[in-house]
Amino acid sequence: MSGNNLNKELSVIIHQLSGCARFSLQELNIRGNQINGTLSDLSIFSSLKTLDLSENQLNGKIPESNKLPSLLESLSIGSNSLEGGIPKSFGDACALRSLDMSNNSLSEEFPMIIHHLSGCARYSLEQLSLSMNQINGTLPDLSIFSSLKKLYLYGNKLNGEIPKDIKFPPQLEQLDLQSNSLKGVFTDYHFANMSKLYFLELSDNSLLALAFSQNWVPPFQLRSIGLRSCKLGPVFPKWLETQNQFQGIDISNAGIADMVPKWFWANLAFREFISMNISYNNLHGIIPNFPTKNIQYSLILGPNQFDGPVPPFLRGSVFLDLPKNQFSDSLSFLCANGTVETLYELDLSNNHFSGKIPDCWSHFKSLTYLDLSHNNFSGRIPTSMGSLLHLQALLLRNNNLTDEIPFSLRSCTNLVMLDISENRLSGLIPAWIGSELQELQFLSLGRNNFHGSLPLQICYLSDIQLLDVSLNSMSGQIPKCIKNFTSMTQKTSSRDYQGHSYLVNTSGIFVNSTYDLNALLMWKGSEQMFKNNVLLLLKSIDLSSNHFSGEIPLEIEDLFGLVSLNLSRNHLTGKIPSNIGKLTSLESLDLSRNQLVGSIPPSLTQIYWLSVLDLSHNHLTGKIPTSTQLQSFNASSYEDNLDLCGPPLEKFCIDERPTQKPNVEVQEDEYSLLSREFYMSMTFGFVISFWVVFGSILFKSSWRHAYFKFLNNLSNNIYVKVAVFASKISKVHG
Repeated sequence: MSGNNLNKELSVIIHQLSGCARFSLQELNIRGNQINGTLSDLSIFSSLKTLDLSENQLNGKIPESNKLPSLLESLSIGSNSLEGGIPKSFGDACALRSLDMSNNSLSEEFPMIIHHLSGCARYSLEQLSLSMNQINGTLPDLSIFSSLKKLYLYGNKLNGEIPKDIKFPPQLEQLDLQSNSLKGVFTDYHFANMSKLYFLELSDNSLLALAFSQNWVPPFQLRSIGLRSCKLGPVFPKWLETQNQFQGIDISNAGIADMVPKWFWANLAFREFISMNISYNNLHGIIPNFPTKNIQYSLILGPNQFDGPVPPFLRGSVFLDLPKNQFSDSLSFLCANGTVETLYELDLSNNHFSGKIPDCWSHFKSLTYLDLSHNNFSGRIPTSMGSLLHLQALLLRNNNLTDEIPFSLRSCTNLVMLDISENRLSGLIPAWIGSELQELQFLSLGRNNFHGSLPLQICYLSDIQLLDVSLNSMSGQIPKCIKNFTSMTQKTSSRDYQGHSYLVNTSGIFVNSTYDLNALLMWKGSEQMFKNNVLLLLKSIDLSSNHFSGEIPLEIEDLFGLVSLNLSRNHLTGKIPSNIGKLTSLESLDLSRNQLVGSIPPSLTQIYWLSVLDLSHNHLTGKIPTSTQLQSFNASSYEDNLDLCGPPLEKFCIDERPTQKPNVEVQEDEYSLLSREFYMSMTFGFVISFWVVFGSILFKSSWRHAYFKFLNNLSNNIYVKVAVFASKISKVHG
């Protein structure tokens, strides 16, 4: 019943099957549904041998009381959301051969898990998969699991020192401890008596070392060796000399600083397929020429210090990566191999190759990824590169290539990345880049001598995430149709990263292979390398250092996913778009050294993630909008805008100039007339005068009679004088 969108609780399903079927049911597969709840007690199914509940929505801890059916041989409950650890009852399942609980949220210590499984299950268990959980603790002794053949623990949190006296099960065939935090040293003692081991993966335990005795001969023959980022050096590991059956080996970034011994190269000569990664060491010497008949290679040999000519083993190569070495000859050997059907990736970047790039690319029928950047190539881009119909990535950055982009490249319609920056290419940017190469996501044409305007067909690139035409001689207006850059109108998270891949045909078997994309970008004032999912998140437009004119198109406000916008050092006029604050994903905005006018839009304060801002050397006016964000930038971000004011500039705006307030406060010093003592003396004098005059009148009758007599005579005199004065006035006017 797998893959049917069942969304019931597991306990309900168990109840529905608990009739007479519980005595006869031997296999139950309900993988890939939406079954929820926790793991129920399954012991009622007395005949059940195989149970697959993986890729559902089971959650919570498994109850300690739960028991497994006594005949159960295989239990798969991976890719759920189970927590905690493994119940001790699981160790009592004496028939259990395979237990898969990978990709959950188990967090118990690994020694405790092993203790819980050390019942009778230790004699029957052949496969234990606990990968992609949160399991911690160090490695216990596992030799008690006498039948264990496959142990998968990659992607956990195993840590601590490797105990010196533990051993692995003698029947173990596959051991995967990749991507943990183990530390300490593995010695030949730990791998003694492991004659059946053929798959060993210890990669990405950066504090883990392998220190085998000088003359130790391993009892096993490995077919796959994964020791990336472990400590193997500085001497090339001699124990590998006895391993002559491996088809895949990764000893990259292992601290080896030595010449690769001849016996190692000789071991590669008689295999049908070899995948080898010895990059990021300090290996040196000349790579010998060894037989390549009917052999397919995936060789990643750089960065290292190899020099001399590149050996002619291209005919059988599937991937050939030789970046960051010391190769200095020409690429004439490419054309000496005839038609190469099997080469899918070729990386010769960061070497000292010189001369012209050979014009024989029609021989490479399957080439998907080509990186010749950071060399000393000169001349034209070969016309025959247009025959690479499967090409997805073409990187020719930082050479001395000249002339125009060849018209033949219009046939490379599967291109996802085209990086031809930092050359001496000239001419117009061809319109067919937009009309024919519509799969492009990354287009880098910067630091060349291109002129003319951006063709309107560039807007057909709906998937474009990085457009760089900086440091050219481009002119004209920025096309309004940039709103058709659909990928830039959407915000992206790392969960959306799908990677880049292609099909590889190896001996009639098609395998899906992925590759990395790298881009060197000017970011926050310095060149930085961005890779893979990080590159996907960096949606950028860089048109700086050209001769673009006209206004910034308002349509740029629709590119909500834009992270970096650089239009500096052009001849742009008009105002900054008022709703530029809608670009809330922006982290870097550079509009400096143009002829922009008007005020800084207040909406700019809405871009909370902005960490780089440069509006200097324009004709902006008015007050810088107030926000924690805009005032946090240095004054140089706004300099040389003569009518711009407000913090962080020292120039104050008119309505913000500090004015001197009048001092209305009465100073109480010794010279003040209206001091405290003045008011006190006035009050005291009034009270004394009042009672001296009116008190005497009130209490002495002779004085009182005299006072009122005085008032009466005064009023009579005033009346007579007023009457006489009025009579004279009337006679004069009569």
